[in-house]
Amino acid sequence: MDFLPTSLTDAYIVRSVANEDERGYFIRARCAEEFGQNGLPSEFVQTNLSFNAVAGTFRGLHFQVPPSSEGKLVRCVAGAVDDVIVDLRPDSQTFLRHEWFRLSGEDLSALFVPSGFAHGFVTAADSTLVLYEMSDYYAPELGRGVRWNNPSLDLQLPQEINAINQRDMAYSDLQVEDLECFRR
Repeated sequence: MDFLPTSLTDAYIVRSVANEDERGYFIRARCAEEFGQNGLPSEFVQTNLSFNAVAGTFRGLHFQVPPSSEGKLVRCVAGAVDDVIVDLRPDSQTFLRHEWFRLSGEDLSALFVPSGFAHGFVTAADSTLVLYEMSDYYAPELGRGVRWNNPSLDLQLPQEINAINQRDMAYSDLQVEDLECFRR
């Protein structure tokens, strides 16, 4: 496995090496020992699967507040997504910066999203499946979100949104004072 740092502090692309033969390929998707050696969580307690019927489906920007320490390992297993993460940690050198990543069922790379980041994606293909491994259990009372078109984030979507749920559209603008909970 290769652990490639992104431009955002503590976030990584995790590339698995494919062993290919006449049958297809085999990859090691996660190894607790290698994750630990690279400073990432070695245990993930919950796995979620997101099916998205149409291209242009937007999900996000979601995060959990402390005491949750919900990091995510996100992998597109079919189709493709343009995935975005935003650093919400006031003490971070990359505070309020964001970065987009293309994840696809062909590439199978994963994105490690640290605790204290907002996460979202827009699908780039119909019938897209996204697999999430979570380092902490989902706690609805700790769940929060930020609207994708929040002026303070200046996210430029790579494509038009064709489907978004009411909750994701109704998130408020980001208030920096609300992020004090992520101070170290």
